[in-house]
Amino acid sequence: MIGRSTLSELARLRPGVKRKRASSYDPTGGNRDWWEIAPGETRTIAEAAGAGCIKHIWMTLWCEDPFVFRKLVVRMYWDDEESPSVEVPIGDFFGMGHNLIRNFVSLPLQMSPQDGRSFNCWFPMPYQSRMRIEMVNEATHTTNLYFYIDYEAYPDGTRLDEYARFHAQWRRVNPTPGWADPAVRWKDNPDAMRAAWAEPNLTGEKNYVILDAEGRGHYVGCHLDVDCFSRQANDWYGEGDDMILIDGEPLPSLYGTGTEDYFNTAFCPTQEYSAPYHGVILNQGTEDWRWRGKNTLYRYHIEDPIFFEQSIRVTIEHGHANKLTNDYASTAYWYQTEPHKPFPALLPVEQRLPRP
Repeated sequence: MIGRSTLSELARLRPGVKRKRASSYDPTGGNRDWWEIAPGETRTIAEAAGAGCIKHIWMTLWCEDPFVFRKLVVRMYWDDEESPSVEVPIGDFFGMGHNLIRNFVSLPLQMSPQDGRSFNCWFPMPYQSRMRIEMVNEATHTTNLYFYIDYEAYPDGTRLDEYARFHAQWRRVNPTPGWADPAVRWKDNPDAMRAAWAEPNLTGEKNYVILDAEGRGHYVGCHLDVDCFSRQANDWYGEGDDMILIDGEPLPSLYGTGTEDYFNTAFCPTQEYSAPYHGVILNQGTEDWRWRGKNTLYRYHIEDPIFFEQSIRVTIEHGHANKLTNDYASTAYWYQTEPHKPFPALLPVEQRLPRP
């Protein structure tokens, strides 16, 4: 029932499918085309009953709180679940971390002019019996939200049993416990650093965790947001390997060769670049310190989703063998059957704010 988005499928007839939209339009016919969400308010912005699929989400917003992109949270619920399948700060959901926005183009997520203030999501989001999207405003000021939720409604009796439900989750560790940080390595004795160098990291046990899910489904990618604030010897964060463990395996069957390699770049990139499936959309490095400050990279597994039957654990080292102390955050995107594993509690708002 859910049509493909390729040009070759555009001519195919789909009897009974109806295009629907929830939007912030002014029902009086005026031009007050936004919804006001007060500080502390949780408000449902879209809901529908019956079988359907969200095909596109567009949003923009205005708020006097400078940290609104980390303080406004989007939650999505499918069918009759009580726990959200999506719970992500709004800026991070649309592909950019650090409470920042900027123009970039990927296939599933885009920030568009002016200056990245227009947000677009193209991930399909099917549901069997109902859907609900709500916004949680933890900002200090009212948020004026403009939005389109474009979805398809399917004929009565339509079954979507072969389609998994869309999920997205935000995580952060600030700071990561890097053993090469001078404040860490000399805390007890210098032998600890030498021991860490000698100990191989094969299981990924101490890695930064991007996703830890249970059920049947497929992982479709993430963006990683690294703030390098601790100047350490050989502090290029890209030496950290990705390690993905599937269905409870003790050692990762997908073992990578470095952070920049997982994100499909090479040779310690500092150039900003965006493509359909991968990109580096933020680098604040200087000539003296090439990867200092805030960095954002993305990798979307659109052509090569990573399948799991029971569980998946997506991890990445923070520096070689987890040597570096930095600020790591990420948003993971995946599809799976329900019920899903309960999400870790979203960090309180003061712990979601970017480092100065």
